[in-house]
Amino acid sequence: MSSTPSGLKNWFDQGGQAYARFRPEYPAELAAYLASVAPDATLAVDVGCGNGQLTGQLAEHFTAVVGLDPSADQVAHATPRTNVDYQCAPAEQMPLADHSASLITAAQAAHWFDLPAFYAEVRRIARPSAVLALISYGVMRLDEGLDARFQQFYGQEIGPYWPAERRLVDSGYATLDFPFAPLAPPAMAIRLDWNLEEFLGYIATWSAVRRAREAGREDILHRFASDIADIWGDPASKQAISWPINMRIGRV
Repeated sequence: MSSTPSGLKNWFDQGGQAYARFRPEYPAELAAYLASVAPDATLAVDVGCGNGQLTGQLAEHFTAVVGLDPSADQVAHATPRTNVDYQCAPAEQMPLADHSASLITAAQAAHWFDLPAFYAEVRRIARPSAVLALISYGVMRLDEGLDARFQQFYGQEIGPYWPAERRLVDSGYATLDFPFAPLAPPAMAIRLDWNLEEFLGYIATWSAVRRAREAGREDILHRFASDIADIWGDPASKQAISWPINMRIGRV
């Protein structure tokens, strides 16, 4: 095995602590688009909001935003804003008044929901012509030399450690039942320039990495870190990385 830059392996021990730091941010155009198709700017509800990555962006466009997540820890780490109300609640039991929401979003979360129960709640809280958007981002893409090694790692090496629900994310939710009048969103992507530390820090946040470590297969992680470091070159150099944004979006 070739050597790795000092400290690389430690990133796989710090993934949980680094979640908020390394998770990619959605582009501002996503929230702007969602606001443009909502019937008004009264209230947006972000379900499964995590630490509020999309929630805070919606706050730029709506009078009020509610962020809901079943994890109290995630909600506790969300950045506060004057027009955002974060609450600990499941998608299937939203603490909102009937016919109150103009936009309901679920970003990188819908694959965990009991969809029939969630959809019933969506219909209950939706204002006339409200919009529901199930948002996900697909598998990252890198420059050609790096991408081939990464795709091997993602699909063959760490792939068996992803939960079954991950396939729904990779497909852009294409196979999910979506009983709403569909809208056709514009093509969007998350684009970042990352150094090697940021890249491996992001991978360390994956649930599949945690499961591989629990299974005693840290060798998979360290071999990948070593290989990708060799291809990357100067660990401080920035590489272009992108994720396609996928949406199932429609009027309730």
